[in-house]
Amino acid sequence: MRPLTLESLNPVVAKVEYAVRGELAIKAEAYRVQLQEKDHGLPFQKVISSNIGNPQQKGLDQAPITFTRQVAALMEWPALAELAPGVFPKDVLARAQELQEEIGSVGAYSHSQGVPLIRNSVAKFIEERDGYPSNPGHIFLTGGASAGVSLLLSMLITPPHSGVLIPIPQYPLYTATLAQYNGTAVPYYLDESSGWSTSIKSVEDAIEKASSEGVTTKALVIINPGNPTGALLDEETQVKLVELCEKYSLVLLADEVYQDNLHRRDTYPFTSFKKVVRNTQSPIPLVSFHSISKGVSGECGRRGGYFECTNISDDIIAQIYKMVSVGLCPPLSGQIGVDCMVRPPKSGDESYPLWEKETTDIHQALAERTQLMAARLNALPGVSCVDSPGALYLHPKIDLSEGAIAAAREAGKEPDAFYSLALLDQTGICTTPGSGFGQKEGEWHYRLTCLCPGVEEYVAQLEAFHMRFIEKYGA
Repeated sequence: MRPLTLESLNPVVAKVEYAVRGELAIKAEAYRVQLQEKDHGLPFQKVISSNIGNPQQKGLDQAPITFTRQVAALMEWPALAELAPGVFPKDVLARAQELQEEIGSVGAYSHSQGVPLIRNSVAKFIEERDGYPSNPGHIFLTGGASAGVSLLLSMLITPPHSGVLIPIPQYPLYTATLAQYNGTAVPYYLDESSGWSTSIKSVEDAIEKASSEGVTTKALVIINPGNPTGALLDEETQVKLVELCEKYSLVLLADEVYQDNLHRRDTYPFTSFKKVVRNTQSPIPLVSFHSISKGVSGECGRRGGYFECTNISDDIIAQIYKMVSVGLCPPLSGQIGVDCMVRPPKSGDESYPLWEKETTDIHQALAERTQLMAARLNALPGVSCVDSPGALYLHPKIDLSEGAIAAAREAGKEPDAFYSLALLDQTGICTTPGSGFGQKEGEWHYRLTCLCPGVEEYVAQLEAFHMRFIEKYGA
């Protein structure tokens, strides 16, 4: 019998890389296990998971929204309503009853496109946000936004050489998925010097370069607010990007999962690409993604999200439906989470005062942590950090000495990965090196979340480590 070997696998598997769950995350988990030993021998007492936007993870401990959990509890065990009389607010009982009548048991498959009632709720949410109609038949509920992104990319890649424009730095989901389906990532670089802004010229230059190399560019990915940058697009730039998609016949893939993570809403508001496309009466095909994993919801483990198709024909919609049907249906727990996200309590509802307090507290904490962390990082020698107006992260640039770079190369590591590994080894703080997101040659970054409680202690450890690092390797 022939053994199963790496050579036996599909060769594209070896090309797939996903930095946020890569070497540092694996080592952090090993440290977490080691810390359980009485004499663990580590110079820290806990691992801080700053490498991924997972708000409710142990150690980050963002509290779940009570309304969501109460509705979910009644959907999992409807008898709770009678077993615990007076415990659940009236609007929670009414929502659970409405969902139960539509769904039945959460242990059964739903419609492959998602529960119709919940898709109607998503459509109403979009209409109220943008001021334009939304078709529930063109909305697909998904197991998190990532599932929708992977599906659309897999459908857009055609042989022999299809490319998709990816912002650099980018969320590694995109390059990993393109590698999986033999697509080509066509990078366009964001401008760090102007707050990680998007340059139309950079995008056009990337298209022309890809064309000269025999790559047909099929789609443009926009992450707004940005990951890992936290940048927000202004509406003028969004209009120009839509016009660019018209000029080059591109599908626009709008990753908008951080649309509710806004730290300075008055000066950096969010505008959806759906609204821009409708305002300009553009015919471009648009797919917009959203998720319950981010925002104030933070329900990553429920795997809930959706995408909406705009200016996409019914025959393409039918093909998308066929593909999602292969997976039968998205998780019901995630679909219920989507319903709670797009239909939160309203003023006058019994749950509203608590919901308002919980969401306000989360927004305020994230904004304050982001501002404090950016200010403290910018005060360090050799560090510059854009004060992100959105999302859950900061992405500081670190100037590394020739000595640090040489030590990294000798260890077989990228210099920012070398820095991040040293940070983890000395402090237990796990970050993601900028080389995992893409960056200009000769520049080095790392991404860290603004989700960590005890931010003063956390930032103090970052500061102390950085000073030790430059003392050892030079500034």
